[in-house]
Amino acid sequence: MDLIESREKEREIIEDHIKSQSTKGKPLQILEAGCGRRWQLRLDGIDYVLTGVDLDATALKMRKDDIGDLHEAVEGDLRSVQLPEHQYDVIYSSYVLEHIKGAEQVLNNFNRWVKPGGLVIIRIPDPHSVHGFITRMTPHWFHVLYYRIFLGFPNAGKPGYEPYPVYYDPVVSRRGIKDFCKKHGFTVMAEYGDGYMRPGKGIARLLIHSVKVVGSILSLGALSWRHSNLLYILRKQSAAQPA
Repeated sequence: MDLIESREKEREIIEDHIKSQSTKGKPLQILEAGCGRRWQLRLDGIDYVLTGVDLDATALKMRKDDIGDLHEAVEGDLRSVQLPEHQYDVIYSSYVLEHIKGAEQVLNNFNRWVKPGGLVIIRIPDPHSVHGFITRMTPHWFHVLYYRIFLGFPNAGKPGYEPYPVYYDPVVSRRGIKDFCKKHGFTVMAEYGDGYMRPGKGIARLLIHSVKVVGSILSLGALSWRHSNLLYILRKQSAAQPA
């Protein structure tokens, strides 16, 4: 697994993979699964249709009213929402699966919704990093305070704003994603961990870094401190490819 040292580089990697799916004369069909309030990617130069699905009605309304970049907005639960099979060239899901009980059902739906040869791009926290372990072991109110005090997000926890409760189903992990790929005919095109730190004040950044290092030492290396999050680029095999 390679490390990405900046958010900008991570965005470039994702954008390049999405653009590689584009063909002339036909707009790229993109599903943002758990679209939230904003779209962080820049896809200038390609023609695409962007569909966003989210269970948070407030966040979805903000996305439609403030950003206005969705061609179609669907309020619904990714475990049960009805979307066309083999419809999308790209499915993009950024820090969503860890918040869903029954996340494997969501991945099963991705398998149905993506076209053969299409991409599923997933960003998740690594539950076996120091950061992921602390997130799993601490209550939701602590996460809200962390966002408000250390990260400086005063609206954290209010309707339409993260953080959301976390569950970390077994599939939301390095082993879980790879097992799912083997079972359902996906190829792991790329796997990355982030090596950058979240924004925060100087003392907070130093404290977070120290906690990560100490946590990794105390776990005898079982928990990683060098990365917190994972990025997967998955390709659905076509009928002509072996599973």
